[in-house]
Amino acid sequence: MYEWDEAPDLNITPLIDVMLVLMAIFMITIPVMHYEEKINLPDGSKQASVSDSKALTVRITKDLTIYYKESKFTLESFPDAFRLKTGDIDKEQVVFINADKEISYEHVIFLLKVVKQSGFTKVSLLTQ
Repeated sequence: MYEWDEAPDLNITPLIDVMLVLMAIFMITIPVMHYEEKINLPDGSKQASVSDSKALTVRITKDLTIYYKESKFTLESFPDAFRLKTGDIDKEQVVFINADKEISYEHVIFLLKVVKQSGFTKVSLLTQ
């Protein structure tokens, strides 16, 4: 007759190998998959622009003349004059720096540094 093994030995190594390969495939492909919900947003008014009336604007031209309000400064005289003129102004106001595209990057960084050293924390660069 047939002799049955009293303690059968199950070999689950191939099953574990297949499961590890599937897990690796899912770990790689799931983060790559992006789900996108298509929504239609309402059209806004393209005529109106947001302006902050409390914002301060510093403008520098390509001949390195700096304008703050109606005043005109050179690179050397601007740091002290700006600190004097903004001494009593709230430092939480936004300061916009408007620079000509032909001037050197170091001059824009100089203006940014002067404004930051004057105590203003919200500084933005304007673009066209």
